[in-house]
Amino acid sequence: MIRWNETDGGEALPLVATPDAVVTGPDGLARWALENPGDWKPRLLRHGALLFRGFGFDGFTPFEAFARAFSADLVSYAGGASNRKKVHGNVYTSTEASPRLSISQHHEGAYLPTMPSMISFFCAQPAMTGGCTPLASARKVTARIPREHLDEFERRRITYVNRLHGGLGAGRSWQSQFETQDQAEVVKALVEGGYRFEWLPGNALVTRLTCDGVRRHPATGERLWIGQADHWHPSGLAPAIRAQMGLRMPESEFPFNAFFGDGGALDESGLTLIREAIRAETVRFNWEKGDVLVCDNLLVSHGRDPFEGERKVYVALG
Repeated sequence: MIRWNETDGGEALPLVATPDAVVTGPDGLARWALENPGDWKPRLLRHGALLFRGFGFDGFTPFEAFARAFSADLVSYAGGASNRKKVHGNVYTSTEASPRLSISQHHEGAYLPTMPSMISFFCAQPAMTGGCTPLASARKVTARIPREHLDEFERRRITYVNRLHGGLGAGRSWQSQFETQDQAEVVKALVEGGYRFEWLPGNALVTRLTCDGVRRHPATGERLWIGQADHWHPSGLAPAIRAQMGLRMPESEFPFNAFFGDGGALDESGLTLIREAIRAETVRFNWEKGDVLVCDNLLVSHGRDPFEGERKVYVALG
């Protein structure tokens, strides 16, 4: 019922699926996914990402229905650090970051109390130039990271520090990030999520959460690097941006930062090795209108390339 492009011996990232005469549109594809998990689940575990092309996705409703076929419990992005807008149900823009910027590879929500296991993308409009969503295999990235670094992160974990203004300042506001104007709702979510936090003058909020940087995949048992220490630490910024921000505030007051879970400073040379491992395993494909990409969020990281022209890519988390 689905044609899989599996001519590479199981190494494709993403694995591309195209329709046959029976499954021709998004509704039929959603039914197929619900009725045939034995077809797509082993492939998703092997490849990490499946790209469904040519099925005619043209709106948020069929995309959300299809994403639910892979993960019935789609979740809100409330608490997520990326600047996104909700457009329909639990469908969000992929990012509101400037098209001039690159977004480095990351596993979605690795800094959250509960990390999404799946992330699905829908391309309603590819950019005129650029705008790829690069992917990287966590298996291959992990194999490139020196064992002593993995062992240290597994032992000491990662603390993510997020500074949120109360309406004016660098980075995001807590109102935007938690999708509410109610401080009591935010406090409830932080307490339930196990955060350490404090309110600062000017209605600002600082949160700290310690998470695993190395995790075992629940289905395969593989040990994988899924941390975002390289993404959150100031050394992940372009040197010019880091220097410019440093003129305005100390690095301890940057919107994002990361430390070892015991409070120790991260070794920037070690973070460089992690970034090099990710770069070496990053692959790209060109979006086509109507594409839907489903990723195992532990097996595959994603990012975003700069672009020109209008680009409309949306996400759902499960």
